[in-house]
Amino acid sequence: MKPMGPIPPYFADQRELTVAGKRAVDWVAEAGSPLFVYDVGIVRERLARLRAALPPACEIHFAIKANPLPAFLEAVAPLVGGLDVASGGELAKALAVKDAAHISFAGPGKRDWELEAAIAAGATLNLESEGETGRALAIGERLGVAPKLAVRVNPDFELRGSGMKMGGRASPFGVDAARVPALVKRLIEAGADWRGFHIFAGSQSLDTAAIVETQAATVALAARLADEAGAQPTLVNLGGGFGIPYFAGDVPVDVEAVGAALGDALAARPSVLVNSAFAIELGRWIAGECGVYLMTVIDKKTSGEETFLVCDGGLHHQLAASGNFGTVVRRNYPVAVAGKLGSEPIETVSIVGPLCTPLDRLADRVAMPEAGPGDVIAVFLAGAYGASASPAAFLGHGPAAEIVAGG
Repeated sequence: MKPMGPIPPYFADQRELTVAGKRAVDWVAEAGSPLFVYDVGIVRERLARLRAALPPACEIHFAIKANPLPAFLEAVAPLVGGLDVASGGELAKALAVKDAAHISFAGPGKRDWELEAAIAAGATLNLESEGETGRALAIGERLGVAPKLAVRVNPDFELRGSGMKMGGRASPFGVDAARVPALVKRLIEAGADWRGFHIFAGSQSLDTAAIVETQAATVALAARLADEAGAQPTLVNLGGGFGIPYFAGDVPVDVEAVGAALGDALAARPSVLVNSAFAIELGRWIAGECGVYLMTVIDKKTSGEETFLVCDGGLHHQLAASGNFGTVVRRNYPVAVAGKLGSEPIETVSIVGPLCTPLDRLADRVAMPEAGPGDVIAVFLAGAYGASASPAAFLGHGPAAEIVAGG
């Protein structure tokens, strides 16, 4: 038997799983299986808690790569101060629900049509290189528009404990900190609307102390770069990096401690940043815990000494839960028999999908209540990097349904 991660607190005390006030088995009966259900009420609760913890000078942005479903964005957009996108496709989705003044566009390799779309709409481009800068300035000149341009900084430090480190090393993301002041001066001299800095050091960290340390270092770096450039940034995007507890032993980030420390750091910020606005950019922390992936057991079989629950859902919808999305050592997400959430486990099973690959395993030898064909299995933490980050077309099984509820 292998451990699995903790069921999110919004569901942990239930005897039978309900999502947004409706039983999981009723969602399946209504919409079919497999499917994702996203409870926006959970998002609203998390954002209210975070906003209460943060200093007033700091806004919250949603990185829509975590969950770009249009209906989800429509529900979340009014709850946050900005949307951060990473492609022309995401830009179009963001513009459908948010004014361009509150949209920023990061990511290496932006094509000219993407740069032009952002500049024409009035969104802010987070520049990733000097080459991208030249192309953006030329497009702005051709359009007769002063483009809104920020500089994405590759910081000279990383976020300790992060699942994906984005700083402190050579990187395709952002401009090395030492070259940033000269680039800012170039933007200002060219007549661009310089919007500030985007500084992202890492993601999926559960180390509260490391997040506090990184945010303080980010504020200090922004001040130093602004001093060297001789210009005050309109906005300093501090990045995000807040993780959520996927696996056994994981402990949630203490957002109250993070907010208090950030308040102290901003209260003591240098004069060059005194008129700057600040933002944190979060994706999975906002969306991850609100989503549940529901699938139905098709078959139960024994092979050797192992029992398998074969389901109609799998890695083609939930790649991350299968351990094939950036996980070095495969560990179990929290899963449950939806109709027996409060029941005692009596058997050890592996939960697999319908795909013809041994990679299609969503739980490896976990203790569960007895389950068989027709039972609904829930995979938690499915609100971020689920459907859109998975190979839905693999082997022709097609996409899962997605439902936004609780609004």
